[in-house]
Amino acid sequence: MQVNRYFDDQVLSLSFENAAGTQSVGLMAVGEYTFGTSQDETMTVVSGALTIKREADSDFATFNAGESFEVPANQEFQVKVAEPTAYLCHYA
Repeated sequence: MQVNRYFDDQVLSLSFENAAGTQSVGLMAVGEYTFGTSQDETMTVVSGALTIKREADSDFATFNAGESFEVPANQEFQVKVAEPTAYLCHYA
């Protein structure tokens, strides 16, 4: 397991591997962030909501608890967080 800290500890994640593959669980504080991907990612909101805009998107879209979205490898995406939010990320 590995702890990752981003944006002055406003985003924290714990990476791990199991039978489902490489994943991370994390928390995001209220704020706006830009992330880059090195591989395909599927993010599932566990609690709270993430408002995101991928490179191919024309507008922001909000994903609530229980909803997932995908981000292709080697792209940036913008994230707006209005309340503390937990997520699960699966890497392909």
